[in-house]
Amino acid sequence: MDSSDRILSAAENIFARFGFRRASMSQIAEEAGLTRQALYHHHESKEALFRAVVEQLHEYAYEAEATAGLEQEQAGGGLADILAAQIGARFRYLIQCVEDSPQADELMSEHQLQTRDLYQSFVEHNADLRAETIDRVCARQGLALQNRMTSRDLAHCIQTAIRGFNNRRLETRLLRELDRMVRLLVAGAIAPAVSQSRAKRRSR
Repeated sequence: MDSSDRILSAAENIFARFGFRRASMSQIAEEAGLTRQALYHHHESKEALFRAVVEQLHEYAYEAEATAGLEQEQAGGGLADILAAQIGARFRYLIQCVEDSPQADELMSEHQLQTRDLYQSFVEHNADLRAETIDRVCARQGLALQNRMTSRDLAHCIQTAIRGFNNRRLETRLLRELDRMVRLLVAGAIAPAVSQSRAKRRSR
């Protein structure tokens, strides 16, 4: 593990243990096995280090999301299965990061206050992943979106629904609610492709 990874790991541990406000750069430096001077060489402030930790968490959550969706897709899952797997993996990863921390509520509050711009960029990044997934799976499985909805529209509808969960305490019980919500949204958005619908009508 190089110095950057060691620092981020140490910072994540200290923030989880003490919260953002009570954590200090001295504590993080000691946890990482560095001097305070060496730590400040990498990150100019506690706020900058907190942003770096949040950025890494979102990146890892994105990787978990993409991997879970791909695995479900390769297993032959439907669109709802794949999107639910993506979103479930993302939240499962984030829950695992904070569920044992007594400072979870404070950390989520600081995340919203200090890194709102990062959050918005990750929202768009995740929307891209979902839109690409929707396009690919609909084409492969002969599905179409209803009411002139685009894949991007559906991706943003899902994100809007997810936003309410971001304001709640991250707990494992949320995963079931997320899964149900995604499946309901997808069920209301998709229909068989026009060519398949016509073929079914002709066969009757």
